[in-house]
Amino acid sequence: MNRNLFLVMMLGLVGAPAEASRPNVLVFLSDDQGWGDLSSSGNTDIATPHIDSLKRDGASFERFFVCPVCSPTRAEFLTGRHHARSGVYSTSAGGERMNLDEVTVADIFVAAGYATGAFGKWHNGMQHPYHPNGRGFQEFYGFCSGHWGNYYSPLLEQNGRIVKGQGFCVDDFTNRAMSFIEGAVDEGKPFFAYLPYNTPHSPMQVPDRFWQRFSHRPLKMKNRQSPGREVETHKRSALAMCENLDWNVGRVLNRLKELGVSRDTIVIWFHDNGPNGVRWNGGMRGRKGSTDEGGVRSPLYVKWPAGIRAGTEIPQITSVRDLLPTLCDLAGVPDTEARTRDGLSLQPLLREPAPGEVSWPDRTLISHWKDRISARNQRFRLDDRERLYDMVADPGQKHNVAESHPTVVENLRKAVVRHRDEFMASYFEDKRPFVIADPGSRFTQLPARDAVAHGSIRRSNKFPNCSYFKNWTSTEDRITFGAEVAASGSYAVVLYYAAREAGAKCELSFNDAVLKFQITEAHDVPESGKEHDLHPRMESYVKDFKAVKVGDILLEKGKGELTLRATEIPGAEAMEFRMLTLTRMEAAGPR
Repeated sequence: MNRNLFLVMMLGLVGAPAEASRPNVLVFLSDDQGWGDLSSSGNTDIATPHIDSLKRDGASFERFFVCPVCSPTRAEFLTGRHHARSGVYSTSAGGERMNLDEVTVADIFVAAGYATGAFGKWHNGMQHPYHPNGRGFQEFYGFCSGHWGNYYSPLLEQNGRIVKGQGFCVDDFTNRAMSFIEGAVDEGKPFFAYLPYNTPHSPMQVPDRFWQRFSHRPLKMKNRQSPGREVETHKRSALAMCENLDWNVGRVLNRLKELGVSRDTIVIWFHDNGPNGVRWNGGMRGRKGSTDEGGVRSPLYVKWPAGIRAGTEIPQITSVRDLLPTLCDLAGVPDTEARTRDGLSLQPLLREPAPGEVSWPDRTLISHWKDRISARNQRFRLDDRERLYDMVADPGQKHNVAESHPTVVENLRKAVVRHRDEFMASYFEDKRPFVIADPGSRFTQLPARDAVAHGSIRRSNKFPNCSYFKNWTSTEDRITFGAEVAASGSYAVVLYYAAREAGAKCELSFNDAVLKFQITEAHDVPESGKEHDLHPRMESYVKDFKAVKVGDILLEKGKGELTLRATEIPGAEAMEFRMLTLTRMEAAGPR
């Protein structure tokens, strides 16, 4: 049975409101943008008028918290649950995947009759059914990895098929999202559009007209804790990338006006973690990767002219986990899995004339990444070293007040212990194979990121996302994927490679299936991406890898190890490996 059809039946939406009465939903999520990287946060070095307008014309949450890094935040938005519940424990090599029993916000909205689309950086699983097309999104355009090596006309994918992007990727994602919105409006369907942008995450690349605004002019805003550690090229390029984001947000907002759907569209803006460098962030301690305030505090702006009073300011602490139940409530879309969510609906805070007077629970929010756990209530934060800070009197976390508030310390410590006891024993365990040939999709991608190299083979960079393998010098070397073939059948195999010399003989095997092939054409190309970088990157550069169909392989359903070997290496190196793709061959019909 089609997964979305199953969800329609499971969610029991027979009595849901008519499509025409439901608001549209548009969600913007930026990558590695700090709370302070907006003019609406008080940064006078940057101008973000379009994003600021969401605060002015809607509601703003003063203390909204996300996760310290990207994939957990994205998972928590999509599921309304703490990332530790959904199987997300890393940002690469499979640890970014959400468990398949998770019901996502897109599952819920597509079952309610919405057109659903995601455009940008997914970062919650690549192979179907972890792929966005398997998690409720009817349309996907972008990339599924956590890092991409080049932002100008790169290889991307559209609903599983590899395609070439058009220009600067954030502009491209926005163009695709606007086309999707236009199509839904033309069809008279409500839409759920998700734009998980990938900037200002490195590589630090942005069109020149944005960079020129920051390349030389004086900047006034400094990081209060570590001003001497600011790196000018990184900070300037990050701010330029943020202004590009704002320009793209403005384009979408203008298109909503042109289509006549602005009043009936809920628009949300937030970030996935703290800033990816040392720069002004409101004096808070911590940045990306930290469980301190600066690593997990994000703006949250929610605009809905038909349902939210302009200028609403909400002081209560809130979480990214609250967004799924909130959107369901605002849109009148039922969620029969509501009891499993960790988040609370923010509707009472958004829809009342005086949000500050609404009865709201005294919550404790857990910020967690790997073995670091911090706990936050409305007034205090207990950091991962059990130091206590009064976040009202001391938002920069400068003075440990644990001795003055022993009861608060004990209560927050208990919350941390409960979290550790519930999740940490199995947090890093992952026996999930990479899925090949899921029945829900004809296409499977197997990138170097998800493989294990044996022998002398080395990654192009220690960060697996968007990396490739090189130094394949011995026939004893191999690349393996812990895999599960989900459906038996014949699959066309395409190899993405580079090679200084032709001639290497190779074989791809899975259990009893073997495909032998030869690298018949050299493809010696330099690394690329550096020519666009405004600041040196930490992650891998990329290459213009050659895509060649190497043959067909007949796979039987089951678990095993997919292995790529070089059986003969006539030159110094067999190849540089970027990716395999497998496409299920359609059975021939009657003639």
